[in-house]
Amino acid sequence: MNDDQSTFCAAWFHCVCAGCKMSVPDFISPDSAMDVKPYKGFVVWHLLWSNLGVRPLRSALSILALSLQVFLVLLIVGLTSGALSDWRTRAEGIGADIIVQPPNSSIFFAFSSAVMPETLTDKIASLPGVDEVAPVLIVVDQHNLGVVYGIDYDRFAGLSSGFSFLAGGPFHQPTEAMADDLSAHSRKLKVGDTTNLIGHDFTISGIVLHGKGARFFIPLKTAQDIAGADKRVSMFFVRSKGDTETVRNELVKLLPTYKIRSMAEFSTLMTSSNLPELKPFIRSFLILGVTISFLVVLLTMHTMVLERTRDIGILKALGSSRLEICGMIVGETLVMVALGVAFGLFCTYSIVAVLHRTSPTLEVEIEGAWIVRAILLTIGGAIAGAVYPALRAAQSDPVDALAYE
Repeated sequence: MNDDQSTFCAAWFHCVCAGCKMSVPDFISPDSAMDVKPYKGFVVWHLLWSNLGVRPLRSALSILALSLQVFLVLLIVGLTSGALSDWRTRAEGIGADIIVQPPNSSIFFAFSSAVMPETLTDKIASLPGVDEVAPVLIVVDQHNLGVVYGIDYDRFAGLSSGFSFLAGGPFHQPTEAMADDLSAHSRKLKVGDTTNLIGHDFTISGIVLHGKGARFFIPLKTAQDIAGADKRVSMFFVRSKGDTETVRNELVKLLPTYKIRSMAEFSTLMTSSNLPELKPFIRSFLILGVTISFLVVLLTMHTMVLERTRDIGILKALGSSRLEICGMIVGETLVMVALGVAFGLFCTYSIVAVLHRTSPTLEVEIEGAWIVRAILLTIGGAIAGAVYPALRAAQSDPVDALAYE
């Protein structure tokens, strides 16, 4: 018997004795008992930790694979939830009560086409109960997929208490633009600097507090010229005088083919659980994570059982029950899961901290509910992978195991 097997059997020898409430002198001589070194701390924990240490590289790779599941699930869901939450918060910060979009338009504003005539502004504003209307042309910067709002400054600012300027002021020239503080920090911009937006150079006239829809704002006429959408806009933001539902019903009568949503409805839709397009995407990563943990644990535990055939036979010959043998395999699995989850959480929050520092405009939202789900999925996949090796070890015959070479 090699040193690893001796350590393994000695630890389980003490564990079995403790479980059966037997003293060592009941079946071995006192002199022999003096040769066995006592273990400090919890014997079962020492045994499980020692077993993982027999093959440290394999155990480390298994723990790394389990942490990868936690990392993938939390980061993907965190990026998705963070983007949706940021989008929802910025839309709410505009100050509108109602959003008017073209037919068959998406709740993602970046996909809204500029097909609505700008002349609808006066018609909507004439409805009773309407306080302010702001036409917006949305242009996507192909270079970085950023969203730029072409706005009528006075009308857009009139939806709320206006922009909060940290530096500079509103644009007055067609080639001027306003940037929010996060985008300005990301690009290291200050008032008077020139930056490239949607293929054109703009001078930064002011830096505003983030949370007003887009990261950059340019004059509506300039956006229409760039997009080739003369006198057309992508959407209208409408603020009511208080009775939002009545105004919404009036807008439905005025524009029966258009998509008209209240801001409350929009906020409800902008969650990952309410977007059917995102559910298959998230579900795929959950299935991938469970599959990884299942296969990794199955391979690791099955190999461990084959390597310790004689050890398991000795334990059964010493009186260990099938339940105790299964408990040994499952216990080692849970130790790996605990280490994998801890390392996965550490990596996730480390990456999130790096992203917040390097990409201020990128929002990552790690929800407590998803942390629990990721841990439960890891445990479930790992336990499922440990079932077959545990049953194989428990059903091994001690005579055949002792004769195993």
